[in-house]
Amino acid sequence: MATAQAQSDLVTLLARVGAGDRPAFDKLYSLTSAKLLGVATRILGSGELAEEAVQEAYVRVWKNAARFDASVASPVAWLAAIARNQAIDVRRRSSQRLSDHAAPLDDELVCPSPSPAAEAERNDELRRLMGCLQGLPEDRRQMVLLAYYNGWSREELSDRFQRPVATVKSLLRRSLELLKGCLDG
Repeated sequence: MATAQAQSDLVTLLARVGAGDRPAFDKLYSLTSAKLLGVATRILGSGELAEEAVQEAYVRVWKNAARFDASVASPVAWLAAIARNQAIDVRRRSSQRLSDHAAPLDDELVCPSPSPAAEAERNDELRRLMGCLQGLPEDRRQMVLLAYYNGWSREELSDRFQRPVATVKSLLRRSLELLKGCLDG
């Protein structure tokens, strides 16, 4: 599927899919599903989870095909990026499901109590972090905590805060830069 004609055919199919053309979607699926399954399988290792990720990826393709821009990426790269992101989200969700059902561990066995000096240092660092977090606008603080403390995906944050995924990504990056500057300063 690497020839110029094949790339051109995929661009045409994506444009038709963007217009809601079901037969074009079926053709796009038949031409690209093996590649996307390979991408997802490399990330997830499990055939069942990889199939789940690919199914979710094609739902995203159906919804977002009209946004595809051939001047920005090749059709295969665009599709593979969607599959990769979905596989990462599936991995995150499956890890969360596993941890939700895991038996609690005895903290003393896993991580012995720190010395009083280490505990004081940790508390000072935590206070500094909390102070820096308070310097962020409320919505950004919530995004950072949900993403990095609760493991939410950008898509989940996008839904929660009613902002595009790209905006969420930018806000998270800028917020982390501000936090780093605050903690380093």
